[in-house]
Order: sequence, then structure tokens, then C-alpha cells
Amino acid sequence: MSRASASARRIEVSELQRFASLITEAQESEIAADVTLGGRLLLAKQHSLAISYAPFEYIQNGARIAIVGITPGAQQARNALTEFRRQLTSGADHATALGAAKTFASFSGPMRANLVAMLDHIGLAGWLGLASTAELWTLRSDLVHFTSAIRYPVFINGENYSGSPSMVTTPLLREALLQYLAEEVSALPDAVWVPLGPKVSEGLALLVKRGCLSADRLLIGLPHPSGANAERISYFLGRKDRALLSAKTAPDAIDAHRAALADLVAKLPR
Repeated sequence: MSRASASARRIEVSELQRFASLITEAQESEIAADVTLGGRLLLAKQHSLAISYAPFEYIQNGARIAIVGITPGAQQARNALTEFRRQLTSGADHATALGAAKTFASFSGPMRANLVAMLDHIGLAGWLGLASTAELWTLRSDLVHFTSAIRYPVFINGENYSGSPSMVTTPLLREALLQYLAEEVSALPDAVWVPLGPKVSEGLALLVKRGCLSADRLLIGLPHPSGANAERISYFLGRKDRALLSAKTAPDAIDAHRAALADLVAKLPR
């Protein structure tokens, strides 16, 4: 079993090779049943929080936009581990396998459609020279870096982490944020960063505060693209009238975010 510490840390090449061996030696049924492989992929543990390895370290060099979720969930980790295993057992090298695993596990389904609609709405397709940001998942995947505020899967009492406790104030999560995401920000000096949801925005705001990221490259304010946010998304996109909104939706805040985002995108260097 790998030795888990109470702190986030850089994964060395030798450790990646060991994880790759563990993953290729595992049966797909083992990965399906437990993405930590019985704790053998555990990176760090502190009280009820655990961070487990999954192949998400690939960075799309030269990307102009980075889309940031909160952390890979168990299903995303399962997809990435399975594809990583398939690539390696088919003879791919580590770099190829890492890239394929990350692309395979990136945002999909209805969430992708909502995200594309909102990115297009604030003018990012035009800034990128695309007909639609949908091309980021097809012909122009070279322009986008998909990542998470906490790069590797985080579990709390064995369940997916969804933002509580705060990644900014919880030592283990804050350290992971500053270790891994700051590294990605540094590697992509010209990218625009799009956080999905307020918890992720808090994490990236910390990097701005620490001088790792310029505020004019951070696009805060998109409603989270999940189906649970359908009404906010519809209003953001102008598909639902203000008078028809339920009490849970705050239109003034959405209006302010939409206007600020469009203004930021309009000022981005071409």
C-alpha cells in the first residue's frame, strides 16, 4: 500500500511509474469497484478527507483557455483510470496515455452543452476565432486545457468532495490547490481561466491574491453548467424572462456577472 501523508506533494516520475504499474495490473472490475484500488492510489489523508491518484496531470501546452471544475469525482476518476489502463496495455507511452485519459474523462453530456452555450454567449468563441466553443471538444482541442481546482480526486468520508470544507481554508486542500493548480497556471501564461462555480472561483481568487494569476485573465461569474442550475443558465442566456424566475434565482447578480464577463472578454488581447 502506498504511504499516505497529511500533505499534498509533487508526484515524482518514479511514483507515476509505480502508479502506472498498479493501474495496468488491476482488472477493470477492480477499478470499477474502487477508484482508490483499496487505498493503493492514496496520495494524502487528513481526518475525513482523502486525495487519491488518477491520471489528470496532463497539461495542454499552448492552450488559450482553461476550464476548471472543482475536483474529479469518482466517475470521472474511473473513466480516466480505465482509459489510462487501456492506453498503456495497448502499448502507448505515459505521455500519450495521460493525454488520452484526461480528454476521455473531461466534461461531457448536458453539462458540456450548457457550458458551450454560456462560453459562446460571452464572446469566447469569437475571441478564439471559432464558430462555437463546441470545437474545443473536437477539432480545436489544442486550444483548451481541462482541469480542476484540486487536480486529483478528493473524497470526504468516501464520498465525492463538493466544496465543503473550503479548499481555501482547509490545510490539506489549500496545499493541493497551491501545489498543483498554481503549477498549471504557471505553465499556461497566456491562458484565460474559467472557473465553474463559486467554490472554484474562491480557489482561483486565492491564486490571484498570491500573485500567481492576473485578475484580467480570470473569468468569474458563469453559473455552474450542471442541470441543477437550469433556471440560472436559462436566464444567463436570455432564454427565460426575468418575470418568470423563481424566488431562488437572483437576476441582478446574474446580470452583473454577465455584463462583467462580456466586458472582460471584449478587452482580452487578440
